[in-house]
Amino acid sequence: MPARYVDGFVLPVPKKNLASYVRMAKLASKVWLDHGALRFRECRGEDFKIQMGVPFPKLAKTKAGETVFFSWIEYKSRKHRDRVNKMVMKDPRLEKMMEGKAMPFDVNRMAYAGFEVAVAVDA
Repeated sequence: MPARYVDGFVLPVPKKNLASYVRMAKLASKVWLDHGALRFRECRGEDFKIQMGVPFPKLAKTKAGETVFFSWIEYKSRKHRDRVNKMVMKDPRLEKMMEGKAMPFDVNRMAYAGFEVAVAVDA
């Protein structure tokens, strides 16, 4: 299997903004995929009653009325990610999406990083 690279995100989203966030994510997915990303996933937390580790709401420091999204975008490599993101940031659809609008989540509490895939197994 070829090397892969993933941009990963964990972010709190107010439940009142879910529809707005999902609309924004759907448009963003088209932009990233149009520029070559391999996969785009937005996953809304559903089961936070865990018995081990740190629950995502605690990690994301959610407030009352918020939920957590765990999201990722997959690329061929870090170099590929850098090329795709450079084009994405110049895409007018992204500019228009953000133009004069408040984001439907608190950008300052979003966790983000790039990850080299160490294990990848598909069914």
